[in-house]
Amino acid sequence: MSMNYQPPSLIGSTNAYVEPSAFLPPRQMARAAGSVMKYEFKSLKPRKQLKEIIKVLMPEKKRFLKIPYKFSFNIKDRCVVCGSQKIWDGGDPMRPPIPLHKVRKGYPMRGTYCEKHSHLHRQYEMLEQQMLAEEHGLSFSAYIPSARSLNPLASGPLTSLKEGDISSLSSLGWSIKPPAGLSESREEELFRLIIESNALNDRVKTLLRDGTKIIEVEE
Repeated sequence: MSMNYQPPSLIGSTNAYVEPSAFLPPRQMARAAGSVMKYEFKSLKPRKQLKEIIKVLMPEKKRFLKIPYKFSFNIKDRCVVCGSQKIWDGGDPMRPPIPLHKVRKGYPMRGTYCEKHSHLHRQYEMLEQQMLAEEHGLSFSAYIPSARSLNPLASGPLTSLKEGDISSLSSLGWSIKPPAGLSESREEELFRLIIESNALNDRVKTLLRDGTKIIEVEE
């Protein structure tokens, strides 16, 4: 959980924020206002898991004699599930999509999701994408970028250059030489010089072609 996390504020409440009781049933615990959490499914089957989390994300309704008749929190900047007030910044990457009154389908609502239910909605989206991938015989995990690939600094400093790196740098006019005190073998030097030569030849051809066009225009 983020250290900057602010507990949700319930409009009209004069009491201090209190975490929901740990003895609540899992679905009620997930629907209640609180800190960001991951929903633990009862079932092992993806289709049943999808039904579970959709029930968690269904907008709360008012009831009269146990008969639901109207949405409780269908108001701007209110979480449609728990009623917490949340004003999302337009550039916030965690900003959830507009809630639908049946989660997967239906008309868009005026409310939003709080941080907790935004996180649960992402869990629902991941589950749905996993099911879709499996239906088409694909491995869903293969398309999830690792934390290492998302961090440009995680690969550490470069100690060697690939063919594409040498070609790209040489075409821009860079002269690539090993640092002082570090010698390269004859094969490595030959490999580097061939790539540099090809890149320089391509650069010369480009300059000659551009120069010919300029002369033709001046004439």
